[in-house]
Amino acid sequence: MTKNFRDTLNKELKNPEFKTEWDRLEPEFQIIKSVIDSRAELSMTQKDLSELTGIHQSEISKIENGCANPSFKTLERLASAFGKKLKISFEN
Repeated sequence: MTKNFRDTLNKELKNPEFKTEWDRLEPEFQIIKSVIDSRAELSMTQKDLSELTGIHQSEISKIENGCANPSFKTLERLASAFGKKLKISFEN
């Protein structure tokens, strides 16, 4: 993240409405980050992941860009491809 982005984000997070929406989107951001980071850890392309999971590369791209709402089964398939477990919880 560039310094300008971080500075702008920190400024915007002082706005209560922006902060509420940012916090609401945090779980989605975490999924996106987990997929991208896990794929990078394994030096895997989207195409590689697609071939391993049977999920179309275009769908993986949409997930990573925040333009898709992956199902639980899709998230399980991704986690399995990364050799990881999917963990979902309800928290206070």
